[in-house]
Amino acid sequence: MSSIAASALDTPSRRSMERTCDDAAMLVLVAVGLVASFTFRDYGLGWDDYTHAEYADLLLRMYRSGFKDTGALSFANLYMYGGGFDMAAALLHKIIPLELFETRRLLGAIVGIIGLAVTWRLGRRVGGPLAGLAALLLLALCPTFYGHMFMNPKDAPFAVAMVILMLGLVRLAEEYPHPSPRTVLIVGLGAGLSIGSRILGGLALVYALAGFVPMLIEEVRTHGAREACRRFVQMAYALLPGLLLGYLVMGLIWPWSIIEPEHPFQAATYFSTFFEKPWKEMFNGTIFAVPDMPWSYLPTLFALQLPEVLLALTAAGIVGSILALPRSDVPARRKTILLMLTLAAVLPIAIAILKRPALYNGIRHFIFVIPPMTVLAGLAFARGMDWLKENRRNWQPAALTVFACGLLLPLGEMIRLHPYQYTHFNHIAGTVRGADDRYMLDYWGLAFKQASDSLREQLDGRHETPPPGHKWNVAVCGPHRGAQVALGPGFTIGWDSHVADFAMTLGEFYCKGLISAPIMVEIKRDDVVYARVYDIRGRSISSLLTMPPP
Repeated sequence: MSSIAASALDTPSRRSMERTCDDAAMLVLVAVGLVASFTFRDYGLGWDDYTHAEYADLLLRMYRSGFKDTGALSFANLYMYGGGFDMAAALLHKIIPLELFETRRLLGAIVGIIGLAVTWRLGRRVGGPLAGLAALLLLALCPTFYGHMFMNPKDAPFAVAMVILMLGLVRLAEEYPHPSPRTVLIVGLGAGLSIGSRILGGLALVYALAGFVPMLIEEVRTHGAREACRRFVQMAYALLPGLLLGYLVMGLIWPWSIIEPEHPFQAATYFSTFFEKPWKEMFNGTIFAVPDMPWSYLPTLFALQLPEVLLALTAAGIVGSILALPRSDVPARRKTILLMLTLAAVLPIAIAILKRPALYNGIRHFIFVIPPMTVLAGLAFARGMDWLKENRRNWQPAALTVFACGLLLPLGEMIRLHPYQYTHFNHIAGTVRGADDRYMLDYWGLAFKQASDSLREQLDGRHETPPPGHKWNVAVCGPHRGAQVALGPGFTIGWDSHVADFAMTLGEFYCKGLISAPIMVEIKRDDVVYARVYDIRGRSISSLLTMPPP
């Protein structure tokens, strides 16, 4: 009789709703893929692209030489990071007809879409089809995540690896103490990719250890201490093949980590303190040395850069998860899943607030907390819709309308800012126009691509050529290698504005506005200057910097 009642609950309308959500999710992924395929070339180079491409060459050279050429194991400080993305881009470049840096942008889009798909599956698993769809929409329309997935070779792939690992941990909690081979594979792959990308991936061990406490307590109550211990050992034994896979994956993409057993610990120690010569960045209208950023840096930027709808729903999801922990009617497995997701979303930020490490480049180092945030937000949205269905059914259309409008706000900003979505500030901050004089915007220097293209077009349109036997000389305030790649071989770049024909500057506080020189090119979004090119021929310009270099 109970089976008949259960099947009766699975009504055609319910199945239709689930299928509608899943079909909509697939359409979102296809739409993002189509947009990315037409726009990935628009994203310029930043400060790190060229160096990461060199790291990839060194890693591949090491593998080709049978570890005889070990230059990759001491290259800059990148040997303390994994090079999986960089190697994959270099290998992909060999088989597709695109320039190297275009290939890197294309691969970034592919990895980002994988992250979107995994986040959808995670949200669906935790909260059902509606929660999964909401999580997917919130992540796809998060300008910070979307913008970084094209051009950030470290933080965006790391965020995707971490959400893969989180999916594995959620499946592990559901299947405890008998994880399926697929779950073991996902946990191992996620662990290897995450720690192999950044040693910070070890935080997932904290999520798991703390998150499994409610379930382990319930195990002891239900089965007794001895049986609970046996079941735990059984689960750990079943995970061994996955952990071995994870170690092999980590070693493949981060070979330095397995040369000596203590190397991962050395990397953790190295990154726990600031490892470069300090420079200054702007935060809330004040210029700080990056090791001296105030504790409010991260919470402020998260509050001002994430879309408003994501902020509100994430807060509701976190509160709902915390309130569920002491409730006796919530299963222990459910508590474990909610606790792991909550820790994944807030613990890294809380640690940074307490430890006060050097902070710079906005929230790019913390992109990996955004996918679990969207899962919690999707769960809160689905819960809210279920509550309205039970109590205020006629309010559901209004709630859906508010949610849709909340998504349209960042979508509109993403279209206006393209291809600088990563510089997004929400309407609480007054968009990029309100944030311009208080925060860093295009700190990566992506606008140099568009500025370079416009400069070449102007010179070609005027039929201007450099003096015989010379190249155009451009003084650059920003990432030089990115500017050189964007300008091409017909230009020479440097800092020396005395001998330059043109000056190319970012719109950041450390680059001067050259009032006395004609502006040839101006790249703007929402009336905010992202980059300029000046004609400085015949003019004496002492420096492009507003302050001495660090």
